[in-house]
Formats: sequence, structure tokens, C-alpha cells
Amino acid sequence: MKATLLSKENTEAKFKIEITAEEFEQAVINVYKKEKDKFQIDGFRKGKAPRSIIEKHYGEGVFYEDAVNNLFSLNYPLAIDELDLDVIDYPRTEFGQLKKGEGFDITVTVAVYPQVEVTGYKGVEIEEITAEVTDEDVENEIESMAKKNARMVEVDRPAQDGDTVLIDYEGWVGDEQFEGGTAERQPLKLGSGTFIPGFEEQLVGAVKDEQRDVTVTFPEEYHEQSLAGKEAVFKCKVHEIKEMELPEIDDEFVKDISEFDTLDELKADARERLEKSKKESAENSMKNSVIEAVFNANDIEVPEPLVEQEIDSQINQFDQQLRAQGMDLGTYMQYLGKEPAEFRDDIREDARKKVKTQMIVTAVADQEAFEVSEEEVAAELEKMAQQYGLEKDKLAEMIGPQNVGMIQGDIKIRKAVDFMYENAVKKPADAE
Repeated sequence: MKATLLSKENTEAKFKIEITAEEFEQAVINVYKKEKDKFQIDGFRKGKAPRSIIEKHYGEGVFYEDAVNNLFSLNYPLAIDELDLDVIDYPRTEFGQLKKGEGFDITVTVAVYPQVEVTGYKGVEIEEITAEVTDEDVENEIESMAKKNARMVEVDRPAQDGDTVLIDYEGWVGDEQFEGGTAERQPLKLGSGTFIPGFEEQLVGAVKDEQRDVTVTFPEEYHEQSLAGKEAVFKCKVHEIKEMELPEIDDEFVKDISEFDTLDELKADARERLEKSKKESAENSMKNSVIEAVFNANDIEVPEPLVEQEIDSQINQFDQQLRAQGMDLGTYMQYLGKEPAEFRDDIREDARKKVKTQMIVTAVADQEAFEVSEEEVAAELEKMAQQYGLEKDKLAEMIGPQNVGMIQGDIKIRKAVDFMYENAVKKPADAE
């Protein structure tokens, strides 16, 4: 096999694969050996007919199609590797004339990853985001910890916003009770917004054992079309009213919920965690600002195959999320009243932006010639293993040596983003 590059534009390459007569003949022999058992020829036991007899009965090219396909499957990867092509889509092929005892050419046209030159990624001006933690932030964090350790206690008073009520209800549209609108001893936090708009507000003021009718109108976009836009009455009975009782925030509380002995120690730890979290959040926001600025400053041609692949990836990921919730993409689109093509178009621009961003950051990593050491890959594997609760060696085995390049690529991307951020000019928010 010989591979020759014929042309290479920014996003497309054309090359020729030359197959010798000997290679073609051997491929035909291999197909004959594999397929001969399928042929029944008079005078021969099944699978015992010579190749020449089979070709006489079924035509000289009876084995050609499979032979050519096998040769292409074998030689195409070798050709793109030899020509150092980063292909991003399925190839289009043209085959030369096939004759016994002769070689032939395969002309291949395929989309390739474009050569991208990024400018203006050093010295980007962004607004500095401070990561200050106030005493109020610390108090709010401690209060949040107290709420997580609160208990619900029953109260003998009318229900208030924020209370949790335990109710039975039946839903009626006119004189008909509708399916799916009935529950017994259903807990509902008033003000949570989990029920139909207007439902929870009408239970404020209710008392234990009260029967109360709640009248609501289903939203026009409600997923159950038979109820969309219709007025309904829910006949409710209140069994219990409970409020959240917070523990007293003191040293004893601290000992119960943490490894610390005093409230001051817990506050110091909370401040440290908040400072770390706010610093990371601020840095991420500023990094996004840098990337957005470089994105807007560079006009890059985005190959359509990459956009389509990104759309496929987003749709598959969304479908998996829906299935985890007991739904599938087809049902979801029925609720939206959309065709698959419309759904793809809805996310196309976001996909294009994501691909362009990836291309820009990858180009910066290439232009700065970032390298990734074995130690960095090992550290990344260790981090991933902790995240997924696996042994590092087990994770490395699952990933396989063939996919280490993906980990190296991710590390290079992070290096590129960090590089642009470190070289950015950060101006205070109040600077003119």
C-alpha cells in the first residue's frame, strides 16, 4: 500500500491509496477462503468448489466487493497515520476500476481538523472579582448547618409560609375527578413552589383537620395536555402542620455536628472553607471572561462535522439524564411538540460555540507547546480514582493505555486556560 496526499485545504484533505495487484489478489483469496462454504456448486460438496469454478458460475468479481472493503478497512487507518491527518468525519471514497491481476487506486476525501492560529490570548483585560468573606457570610453558613440539623415539630396554629403540611387531596375538573390528581398524607412545604402555581398559597391559614378547597388553573404548557389551561378544584384535608425547630447554636451544638469543640473553631473553619470556595468561584468566573474575550477576538471556521458530533453528544447525554428520571427523549419531545430536527437546531448554536471554544483552547495549548509528564497523568488518575471511589490501578486498567491521550489532552487544556488567565490583566471593578 502506498498513500499519496493530493490536496489539503483548511478543513478537507484528499489523498490516494494505491493497492498493488498482489495485495488485491491476496485479499480476494482471503475472502474466497472465508466465504466458500456459502456456495453450493453441482458436482462439488458444499464448500469444496475451487475459486475458479465459483467465479465461472457467479462472475469474476463475486469476491471483489468484500475484498475491496477489507483492503480499505485495513489500509485507511494506516494511510491517515502515514499522512499525519487528524480526521473528524467519515470519508468519501472513489474506487478505481477492478480487474483481475491488476492493482487499483482508492481516492479518499475526508474532513480534517483545521489548522487554527489564535491571536490576542496574552494580556487580555478582564474585571477582577474579589473573593471577600464577610462575617454575615460565616453566620449564614452556620445557620445553614443548623437548618440541616433541625427537626420538624408539630404546631397547634394556622399554617404559615415555610411550614410543612401533611394533606390528602383529590383533584376535580368540573364534575369529574381526574387521574393522577389524588394523594394521601402528602407532605408539602408551603412556599416551596413544588405544586401548581397558586396551590400552596391557598393553604396558608389552614388549621389541623380542616377541609379546604383549593382552586387553581393549570398552566397552558402543562405536560398533561388534557389539563393544560383548565381550572381545577383540589379538595384537601390537613392532617398535620409542622414547623422547623432550629437547634441552639452553641458549643454543644458544635460538638454534636463536627469534630470541633467550640463555636469559634467552627466559625474559623467555615470562614476558611468559604474563602477557598469563593476564590475558586472567582477564578473560574475570570477564566470564563478570558476565554470569552479570546473567543470574540478570533474568527475561526468551525467544521460542521464537529458541530454535528457535539450535538449528538449533548443529545445522548440529555437522553441518559431523562432515562434516569424515568423518561426518554422521544417522550420529552412529544411534550415539547418538536421534531428531532427542530430539537437539534435548538442546540446547534450552543454546540457551535462549545466546539469553537475547544478549538481555541486546544490551539493555544499547541502554540505554547505544553507538555504533559507521566507524573501529571498519574496525579490525574489518582484524583479521578478518589472521585469515583476506585483504586487507581483499577481505574487505569478500565481506561486502558489507548485512552491515556485523552487524559493528556484534558491536562493540556487546563494548562492553556491557566496560562491565558495568568497572563491576563485584571482590573479592579471600580477602575476607570
